[in-house]
Amino acid sequence: MPYNVPSPTTPLASRAEAFLTYLDFFRNSIIERIEKLPESELRHSHLASGWTPLELAKHLTYVERRWFVWGFECLDVGDPGGDERDGRWHVAESETRDEVLAALLVQGGRSREIVEGSSLENVGQPGERWNGASEPTLERILFHLLQEYARHLGHLDIVLETVNAETGE
Repeated sequence: MPYNVPSPTTPLASRAEAFLTYLDFFRNSIIERIEKLPESELRHSHLASGWTPLELAKHLTYVERRWFVWGFECLDVGDPGGDERDGRWHVAESETRDEVLAALLVQGGRSREIVEGSSLENVGQPGERWNGASEPTLERILFHLLQEYARHLGHLDIVLETVNAETGE
């Protein structure tokens, strides 16, 4: 189901709901675009940087996990860099499109729970994620994630254009 860009004139209950609405839009747009790609393009890169569409989706799952669960909540996530191998994004051959996209949706649900259960002014828990820097507020984390998703959605649109797939808005 296509998602439309959220309108700034649509009433929302809170700033947190505005962040979540845009985050859901970007996440779902990434998923929609990857679902449009033929299987042959999922693990193929069209860019000098070398990443593939499946690697991008897995990367975004880990980005949310690192910022919300490992960072903001300071919970153990096992391997917070599990989306990388040898300094590059990585998806194992055994991982399917459905599995990678399902993991992104599950993490999106977890991220929503964290945001809905917190105040935007709350500061992340002290922990290894911050590498000695001051812990950011939840609002700053959300701002960061929105720019990361928007940037990567634009990257993915360029990839889809190179394979003549529909990009959306």
